This record gives sequence, C-alpha cells and structure tokens, in this order.
Amino acid sequence: MGGTVRSRFAALALACALVAPYALGAVISAAVSTAANAAEPVTIAIGYLIPERRELTLSLMDRPAADLGAAGAALAIDDNNTTGRFTGQSYELLTETAATPEEAAAAVDRLAAAGAHWVIADMPGEALVTLAAAADAKGMLVFNVGARDDALRTETCLANVVHIVPSRAMLADALAQYLAWKKWTRWFLVAGSHPEDIAFADAIRRAAARFGARIVEDRTFEDTGGARTTDSGHVQVQRRLPVFLQDAPEHDIVVVADENEVFGTHVPYHTWTPRPVAGSAGLMPTAWSPVHEQWGGIQLQNRFLDKVGRRMEEEDMLAWMAVRSVGEAATRAASGDPETIDDYLLGPDFSLAAFKGEALTLRSWNRQLRQPILLADGKSVVSVSPQEGFLHPSSFLDTLGYDRAESACDF
Repeated sequence: MGGTVRSRFAALALACALVAPYALGAVISAAVSTAANAAEPVTIAIGYLIPERRELTLSLMDRPAADLGAAGAALAIDDNNTTGRFTGQSYELLTETAATPEEAAAAVDRLAAAGAHWVIADMPGEALVTLAAAADAKGMLVFNVGARDDALRTETCLANVVHIVPSRAMLADALAQYLAWKKWTRWFLVAGSHPEDIAFADAIRRAAARFGARIVEDRTFEDTGGARTTDSGHVQVQRRLPVFLQDAPEHDIVVVADENEVFGTHVPYHTWTPRPVAGSAGLMPTAWSPVHEQWGGIQLQNRFLDKVGRRMEEEDMLAWMAVRSVGEAATRAASGDPETIDDYLLGPDFSLAAFKGEALTLRSWNRQLRQPILLADGKSVVSVSPQEGFLHPSSFLDTLGYDRAESACDF
C-alpha cells in the first residue's frame, strides 16, 4: 500500500477514541506509519467456528442465545474496521458450524479456501487438537476460546494455537486467592461425575494446596440422568440436596465443580449447614461477566447491548478478544500480510486492551493470554484476581495458572 495517513491524523484519532481511548497513542503511532491511501484496502478474513451448544440448562437464564460468541466476534469486526478505514485494512468474519472433531477439521478447510488465515474455535479439547492439526496444514493460526483443559497448556503443546480462554487452573487459582484473602481456608468440595467436572475439581485441589487451603471433604455427585426441568423440580431439590450435603466436617465454604450443570445451580441456599458457595455456582471465577463495568467496561457493555439487544456473556467477550487481537496486531505491525501480523501477535511487543485494568499479553512458553479473572455472583463483580499481596518475579498475572517451570511447552 502506498501513500501516508498524516493528512488524516485528526480523523483517525477521533475514530480510535471511540474504540479504546486508553490505547489511542499506540494505535495512532502505528497507523501513522501505515500506508493507507491504496485504491483498495487489504481484506483480513477471520473465521469463527460455531459450536453445538447444549440447549437445556438448569436455569432458564443460562439458555444460550443463538448468536452466543458470534455476536462478540461481529462487534470486534466493527471495532477493527473503525480503525481499518484509516489504515487500509478491511476485516470480515466468516462463520462455519461444527459439532464433532471431524466436522471442525472440514470447516477449517472451507474457511481456508474462503481466504481466512485465522480461525476462532469454541470447541472442547479433543476437537481443538484435531482442528489445530488441520489448520496447521493450511498455515493458519487458531484462537482457542472454548477449551479450558490444563493439559493443552502444559503437555499437549500446539504451536499454532493462542489460548484466549483461561485455563481451569487460572480460574481455580483466582478463586483460591480470594478465599485466602477472606481467610476461608476450610473447603467442602462437591464435584460432578463427568470428565470436565473431575478436571475442574483437580484444579481446585491444586489451588487449595497452592494457597494454603484445606479440603475437609471431597464428595462426588453422581449424574444418574433424568430431566433437567420438571414441574416439581424445586420440591425434589429442596428435599434431596440438603440431605446429600449433610454430615460434612466443619467448613467455611462449599466449593462446587459442576461444568455440566447437573446440580451446581441448586447448591446455594440448599446446603445443610448455612455456608457460602463458590466455583461452578454462587461466586464464580470467569473471564467476563455481563455485570462488569470497571475500566471502561460499561462502554463495551452498552455498545454490545445496542448492537445485539442482549447482555455480553463470557463467550462473546472471548470471541471479541480473539478478533481484536488480530486487529491490534495488524494495526501495530502496519501490515495486512498474515505472516507479518502473526509475527507481531506472537512476539514480545504484543498487548491487548480489553477493559480489565491491565494490558493483556501472551505467555511465551504456551501462548496463554494473561488476564485478570473476575469473581462474580450474577449481580455484581465481587472481586478481581490476582489479589493484592500475591507476588511473582515477572508478572503478577502469572500467579494464576501453571507457570513456565510447570509446563513442558516452550515456544
């Protein structure tokens, strides 16, 4: 692209201010050096894999919207194009659906054929590994916004995958730090019987040992099947769940590991002993919450609400961060070339402003996005981890999750 953007500096400043006021200086600096007066802008295509979501949930409030995740990606495309109009870059979102690892791999091939170099994958771990291999064969970079598996950050090292979604260890550590700050160190752990529940329970046990808590009892809630919604559901829950939770040793809090939503939503107010609840219910660690408003978050929340007509959920924000990562790297690298953008994005100078009070960067050894974790109860953000006082020699965000020495990955 030829020409210069200096004559359009003021207009660029105004446009960038609408997207991220606190990142204005860096964006302008990169854009000034970008050739932006080409006859045709460079098209940057980003793919998004729409997963098969569970329609039935324990709470009607948790039923997924049809555009969950994709709506966040679409808003980020708008934000990228706000700056792209002045930097000679045009962004587009290509979507595909996939329910199995094989379908995900085939969808990656279609996205590559359509011109996408990046693919956002909201898929479980097994499917992510399969589609990452298909993407690697096409020279594509994958953004993981769905798989929280710690093994993907410590053992199964995928060089072409950037982990936007926090790992289970990051979530568990964020909760453990807050409970340590509260001095609630006696935990009654209740976990579901599904593999994902067991994995989250493992992360909770690790966090307890790491931050000085003691699990006084470890109990499993077996999923025996049955309907998630019944006309007399509250009657059955009210009678049965307290009995299941009785006779536990003295504890400060009940910690729930129930990623499959079999029982966790019902635990608050149904414990045998009156105690607070955290984990998969009650006080929940999350990358984003519809109630988050700090650090300019209310601006993003309102823009999303105006565009989509609903609140911004965690899946929406994760997809937004993935798309914005490409846009940020393209702007700062002053290029539309995929390899140049990837080099910047995976390099030491990349950072992302995401309304979380910190510049988010990538862990060089496993490409996990460092980020604060919100602790929310559905009505408010109760706290944000890392908590004050938990120190680290390089980044206090690395007190969450597996550190470099604990991972076999090294990129």
